[in-house]
Amino acid sequence: MRQAEITEGPAAAERARTLAYGMADGVLVAPGVPYAPVPAHTTDRDGRPLLLLPTASPIVAALAREPEDLPATLRISDVAPVSLADRVRGRAWLHGWLTELPAGELRAAALRISHPHPRPELLDLAAPQDGGDRERAWTVLALEVAQVEIEDAWGSATLEPEDYAAAAPDPFVAIEGGILTHLDSCHRDELARLLPAPESAEERAPVVRPLALDRYGLWLRCSAPPPQAPGSYDLRLAFAEPVSDLHGLRGVYRRLFAHATP
Repeated sequence: MRQAEITEGPAAAERARTLAYGMADGVLVAPGVPYAPVPAHTTDRDGRPLLLLPTASPIVAALAREPEDLPATLRISDVAPVSLADRVRGRAWLHGWLTELPAGELRAAALRISHPHPRPELLDLAAPQDGGDRERAWTVLALEVAQVEIEDAWGSATLEPEDYAAAAPDPFVAIEGGILTHLDSCHRDELARLLPAPESAEERAPVVRPLALDRYGLWLRCSAPPPQAPGSYDLRLAFAEPVSDLHGLRGVYRRLFAHATP
């Protein structure tokens, strides 16, 4: 990961639950089965991943052939929503066993996945069965988590399933992308003024882009403008106290920008 200035922030279990929430891309890996990109996924209340997959996919067929649950890993890559040279902000690996959800649980799982991913494929699962033998084109698998690994700007950590399940995702996980793209398109000048002013007239201020947001603070990507030597670093701006909703976040931004460098 990129070198960064790090201050107080979310614990590893909270960061892992945030990545597993479903906004980041996921790939399912199982022994002897081709890698399976997961079109959409989220978690239940305890952090158990719910994975939307085509019924005809090799990994669903492999699970059907197994007399017991199939060992698998959900690999998650967290990519910044803002266009940057290096957009990968972190990765997580959720190791465990795949299980097929009973037919009676598919509708509830589809509705849960639809919150972060309102995909048309979920309509097939959310609709009640008509009592016929028609096979659904899509299904939902669950991953019973046995161990979690995470690697991001804060470092690397290995988590027990109990610690992972006891945490909660960041309150802004579902809207972080929209907030960051808005800051990047409309408030770059204000973001740049959050940094100290250049010490001399010859020194040009860096280009500042929003990289990540959580309830504890904001990550910024700072890059030297041309014709200076290429290079960039990530800077953490910690909030005075954690925030939990948009009202609190707006207040934090107002205070930050009010004290920005003129």
